Amino acid sequence: MFSIKEIFSVTLILFSVIDILGSIPIIINLRKKVGQIQSEKATIAAGVLMLLFLFVGKSILGLFGIGVEDFAIAGALIIFALGAEMILGIELFKPDPEASTTSASIVPIAFPLIAGAGTLTTILTLKAEYTQMNIAVGIVINLLIVYVVLKSTNWLERKLGKTGLDVLRRIFGIILLSIAIKIFKSALFTGEMI
Repeated sequence: MFSIKEIFSVTLILFSVIDILGSIPIIINLRKKVGQIQSEKATIAAGVLMLLFLFVGKSILGLFGIGVEDFAIAGALIIFALGAEMILGIELFKPDPEASTTSASIVPIAFPLIAGAGTLTTILTLKAEYTQMNIAVGIVINLLIVYVVLKSTNWLERKLGKTGLDVLRRIFGIILLSIAIKIFKSALFTGEMI
């Protein structure tokens, strides 16, 4: 049964976890490395991952003997590496000269930036409180927001300028490191997810 209140709650929770606005400097940085980000493919790939996790996430992890906490720690390490890149100005994720822009749009944009460990474990956690249909609608609303932001990165880059982007990159790098540490600590020490 559809519930506007549930859809609104799920949308807000996922929006804060996905943090697509905070990912703008990372996306711009990746676009500079690979030349172009395919917004449609990144959004669709993230959507498929999120919906797949909504319906069969625990079962998929169970097939490999992986717990939700293990998955979260792996995602936290990737997010940590992306944050370190942004703050230190180093290059950990080197572009593959033979890779297409499609693969760059899927990794690391679709996963782990949009549909990362935090998002996927949050989706699993939401199932305890909300119906699957309302969660699915919340996911779709967030995917629309993600698509608009991905399509607007050129415009945002022009508006912010080089200095603005450098400042944002470092600020959000620290935020990414903090999120990674929070996910890591939650999964490792308490077994609870954000």
